[in-house]
Amino acid sequence: MPDVTGLEQHRVELTAYCYRMLGSPFEAEDAVQETLVRAWRSLDRYDEDRASLRTWMYSIATNVCLDMLRSAQRRARAMDLGPSARPGPDLGPPLPESAWVQPIPDSRAVSEGGDPAEVTARRETIRLAFVAALQHLPPRQRAVLILRDVLCWKADEVARLLDSSVASVTSALQRARTTLRTVPVAAAEPYRAMDQEQRLLLERYCAAFERYDVETLVSLLHEDATMSMPPFLWWLRGREEIRGMLLAAGRPCEGARLVPTVANGSPAFGQYLPTGPYGRHEPFALVVLTLSGGLVAEVTTFLNAERLFPVFGLPSGEEATALFRNWFPGDR
Repeated sequence: MPDVTGLEQHRVELTAYCYRMLGSPFEAEDAVQETLVRAWRSLDRYDEDRASLRTWMYSIATNVCLDMLRSAQRRARAMDLGPSARPGPDLGPPLPESAWVQPIPDSRAVSEGGDPAEVTARRETIRLAFVAALQHLPPRQRAVLILRDVLCWKADEVARLLDSSVASVTSALQRARTTLRTVPVAAAEPYRAMDQEQRLLLERYCAAFERYDVETLVSLLHEDATMSMPPFLWWLRGREEIRGMLLAAGRPCEGARLVPTVANGSPAFGQYLPTGPYGRHEPFALVVLTLSGGLVAEVTTFLNAERLFPVFGLPSGEEATALFRNWFPGDR
């Protein structure tokens, strides 16, 4: 009979699964907790001859996610909700957190062990763009596509999990694939923390950002790069549009500091703004970058720092202030 440790060993992969289904690290955590509670309460009824512990827990997690999605609206990115804006002061109305695909730390959704190529593939399937594309699918189709195309389950395994037929699963998968082909997902290069070219690009980006060196920042962007700032509908496309916005904005981020982290298989930074004398800084935003072709293709700035920073283990304002006082130029 499995114990709590046996259940807990599946937490990371279940979190990744629930995150792809739900598009929120907070809801994914809730779903996994509920899955573990239901599994623990039902252990005396678990029959290992009928299904492995892993398959049984995925079945519970799927039902939890489908329950949570019954009344939920589709989460999205700004690019899914309307056309790009023009540089200017009007950011449009903020939408509630529930409207947005939220970022997740790699540490909560990607197990580092195993084949490096498999780890890279797992990171690819939690990219913001891919998770946002999944939200276009009805919940059961979403589950089928994730189980079949992401986790590589067999059709009969998925059919048993969903208490359905192989024909129904195959049909749902075909419809899901057809829908996803209509949703553009921009290409991105895998993030490799030890890659010298990527490290140099990110070092240059950070240095330019902290100096508010607009020309250098823009030179590191793709010609058709996008910039968005949830919870606002506002977003920009194109190097020149972003340049115009940065120049027109004055210097709102002057004195900002960045602390590196990793989100959705991409480089990310906790952004801290100066708030008073003595070098004090406070959390402001989580900035997630998408890299492609040796440049920055997407900049997504999530403004709900008070919610996201604890999830990413980023320092508080007091901790960050002390950290920055001890940093030397070039430290990260």
